Amino acid sequence: MALPTLFVPHGAPTFALKPGAAGASLVKLGQTLKRPRAILVISPHWETRDPCVGSAPDFETIYDFAGFPRELYTLTYPAHGDAILAERVATCLQAAGYPARIDPQRGLDHGAWVPLRMMYPTADIPVIPLSIKPDAGAAYHYALGQALAQLAAEGFLIIGTGSMTHNLRDYMICAQTNAPTPSYVRKFADWVDTQLVNQDRQSLLDYRQTGPEATRAHPSEDHLMPFFVALGAAGTAAKAERFFAGVDDYVIAMDGYRFEQAVQ
Repeated sequence: MALPTLFVPHGAPTFALKPGAAGASLVKLGQTLKRPRAILVISPHWETRDPCVGSAPDFETIYDFAGFPRELYTLTYPAHGDAILAERVATCLQAAGYPARIDPQRGLDHGAWVPLRMMYPTADIPVIPLSIKPDAGAAYHYALGQALAQLAAEGFLIIGTGSMTHNLRDYMICAQTNAPTPSYVRKFADWVDTQLVNQDRQSLLDYRQTGPEATRAHPSEDHLMPFFVALGAAGTAAKAERFFAGVDDYVIAMDGYRFEQAVQ
């Protein structure tokens, strides 16, 4: 039976130090899932023109942020890659017409290592990172996920990371004024859940036109694109389960999803 595909929050970098309820949900998720052959992780913080698959034998922990507590820069996630499994991912993408290439040196940015450190703290499962192309939009990333769907049946756990809302300008305003969470944050996140329950994939793919205050929820699209990869990889009839719903740092909706492929 195929593994589910996932969309999980990676939060602000400080999520690694203060995981809270969202972090507890990731710990529980990692403990309840069947052990995967490999983890294919799609982070919004690795952007390339064409799909790029990481194959480093030992991943550097990338601190792709600045100005945070010193303790954060001491955390590591000593994950290992697998060149053969990375090539399998690239082959699936190439078969679907994507000019995918292998990167044997890229490490893991915080969009990958922060949630993986919670879910699989022993770092003993091969990790295969995959880049995104945020300006290509939702339909592109959904189709990218469809090209990867067969990997779930081969033991790959496909995880997209990001956040259901991500507006750093609004975060700064709220943090400086101690303003409450803007109403659009939960409104947009709950709208996404409703479309999933109703199996309305087209509305989701057109979210910038159909979702409530979508461009405020995502001034740039990067943090939502891994959601579409995970959704596409689960198949058109997949059942969506929201395993966590909450808001951190005023404006970051930390909703997490588990997509179960339909039994053939």
